[in-house]
This record gives sequence, structure tokens and C-alpha cells, in this order.
Amino acid sequence: MRFLIGTPAARIAAMTIPRFHAAVFDMDGLLLDSERPIRDAWMAATRELGIVLHDADYLRVVGRNEADSRRELQALLGAAVSYDAVRARAASLIADALGAGGYAVKAGVVALLEALRARGVSCVVASSTHRDEVHERLVQAGLRGYFAGVSGGDEVSRGKPHPDLFLLAAQRAGHAPSRCLVFEDSEHGARGAIAAGMSVVIVPDLKTPGEDACAASVAVLASLHDACVHVEDWFG
Repeated sequence: MRFLIGTPAARIAAMTIPRFHAAVFDMDGLLLDSERPIRDAWMAATRELGIVLHDADYLRVVGRNEADSRRELQALLGAAVSYDAVRARAASLIADALGAGGYAVKAGVVALLEALRARGVSCVVASSTHRDEVHERLVQAGLRGYFAGVSGGDEVSRGKPHPDLFLLAAQRAGHAPSRCLVFEDSEHGARGAIAAGMSVVIVPDLKTPGEDACAASVAVLASLHDACVHVEDWFG
């Protein structure tokens, strides 16, 4: 099957794809509008502490797990301030900004999940965030019930862009990687999915993945709402 979306907001790579039996979702920046508040809190926290952290520097860790993000960001922060100090201040700023409401659900998420549920498609989450935090955010957003399982970055030794997290997610979905369609916003995530032998739909958030990742994807869409019209073709 070949797909092409003609709308200006979306781009589909011309490629033949199979029908899939499971859907694997990233969380931050895809299901939840969390990447922007987290980034803004980190930028504000570093300013308060007298450190200059550029937007391009922060984008280097989008999609990475805690260990990789810690290593990258501490190198950028230098010896003057610790990663833990900035992280704690950023967490405080996020809590003040969000209150008890949690992160907003992104456009098209519920409609797509409902469409997949109606067809009996197994849905799981593969997020670089710690598993307990993934569970908590999904519960807070009212989304946890849509997913048969969640996998977090703390459960694998190598995070995105390595395939480990996606292979774990496929195992929990109960399907071979080749029968899983991944929905991702980041380049690290897209590359990890491809490395795991999965197909990927990219829905960019803070930064559009590079040309190579986009060319290897099934689709590049403006939002998950745009994926709803393809559920029958992709999942039968």
C-alpha cells in the first residue's frame, strides 16, 4: 500500500507498508504537551542560577532518557552548577505553573486512541521518562486506560536512539516489532524505532527530525488528528 497526504501540514513518504497489529506511542511532546513547559522551566531555572543554556543546546536531549540527559546537560552546565540543582528548580517551576491539572493532552490523541480501541489494536507507551512518572502523567491526563502497558527509560540500559525501549514495548504489546507502528515526535525516538525494525509515524513537536529520519518514516504529520483517517489502512 502507498500513501500520500496532499495537505500542506503533512508529508507522507512514498513507501509500501504492511498492516500493523499494535501501536507504540511516545508520551512527552506526542500524547502530552509537556516538552514546552519542561523546556521553558529549564531555561528559566538556568537563568536564575546565572547559566546560559541555549534552546539549541536543550533540544539535544529531547527524547533522551534521564541518564543520557544528565550527562549531556551537566557537560553544558559546567562545574558552576549541578544538574540536580537545575532539575529541582525546574521541577518546582513546573509544579507552580501546572498546579494539580497536569500536562494538556495534545490534539487528536483521544480520537486516535478511541479509533484504535474500536478495532482492538493493542496500544502501549515507550517513553524515555521513568516508568512510574509515565504512569502518573497518563493517569492524570485520563489516558492510562487506553494502554495495555507502559515502558520507561529507566527499564533499559540503553535509551533512545537505541532500539532497546521499543523492543521492550513490542514484547509488552505481544507483537513482533515488524507489526508495530510507532508514533514519535523526536529524532532520537524515530531512529530508535527504526533500529528496532519498526515502522514510524513522525509528529514533530519542538523540532522536526532530520531529513533521513523523515524519509525513512511512513508519515510526517502535523498532529495525531491527521493519523485518524489512516487507521483503517494502517491497522485494518
